Amino acid sequence: MNTPPADPAAARIGGLTPFSSCDWPGKLCAVVFLAGCPWRCGYCHNPHLLRRQNGETRWPDTLRWLQSRVGLLDGVVFSGGEPLQEPALPALLEQTRALGFATGLHTGGAYPQRLRRVLPLLDWVGLDIKTDFGAYPALTGLPRSGEQTEASLHCLLQNNSNFECRSSIHPHWHNEIQLAALARRLAALGVADYHWQQLRPPPSFALPPAPAGWPAPQLIEEIAPLFQRFSYREH
Repeated sequence: MNTPPADPAAARIGGLTPFSSCDWPGKLCAVVFLAGCPWRCGYCHNPHLLRRQNGETRWPDTLRWLQSRVGLLDGVVFSGGEPLQEPALPALLEQTRALGFATGLHTGGAYPQRLRRVLPLLDWVGLDIKTDFGAYPALTGLPRSGEQTEASLHCLLQNNSNFECRSSIHPHWHNEIQLAALARRLAALGVADYHWQQLRPPPSFALPPAPAGWPAPQLIEEIAPLFQRFSYREH
C-alpha cells in the first residue's frame, strides 16, 4: 500500500531568512528552516531546531510570501535542523518550483534514501561533512551516522548532482592532520567542490575562537589543488 503524501500545510517551519547571498553560492536566495534533526552534535548552530515540535505549521503563509518574491530571488534553500526529516519536503519543493524558483537543500546526510527520492526536485545540494566518517558517532551521538552521510555522498556522486561538500571546522574538534586526511579522502571519492567554513557554535556553547592563522595558510595551499573549487569561508 502506498503511503499518502504528507500535507505540506503540516510542515514544521522553524524560521525564514528572507535574503541570503551566502547560503547558495552564486545565488540570491531565501532560506526556509525546517524543524527536526535526529543528531545531537555538540556545536549545533541551530539547537532550537533539533525538536520537530519547535516548528510552526505556517507553510501556507511562507508560500504566499514566496509568491511576493518571484522575480526578486533566484532560489529557495531548505535547511534545518535536518530538512530531510520533514515528511512534507517533497511537496514543499514541488510547490516552490511551481513558482519558478530554483531549489536547494542543506543536509547532513542522515537520510540517504530520502535524499535520492528528492534529487529530481533539487537544483543544488550543500552536504555537510562533519568529520571522518568513522568518527561521526562520537560527534552526533548516534551509531551509523557516518555510514549514512557517506551513502548520501555516494548518492550525489552517482547521480552527477550539482553539489558542494563543506566542513565546519574548529581546533576543538579537528586538528590539521585530520582535516588534510579528510580532504584527501573526499578528493579520492570524486568530490570536486569542497569548502572549510568557520564553525559558529551557539552562544550557549562556550568555545573560544580559533587562533589567528588556523588553519595554517600552508595547509590551505596544499589542499586547494585537490579540488576544482576549494576555499576557507570565514563568514
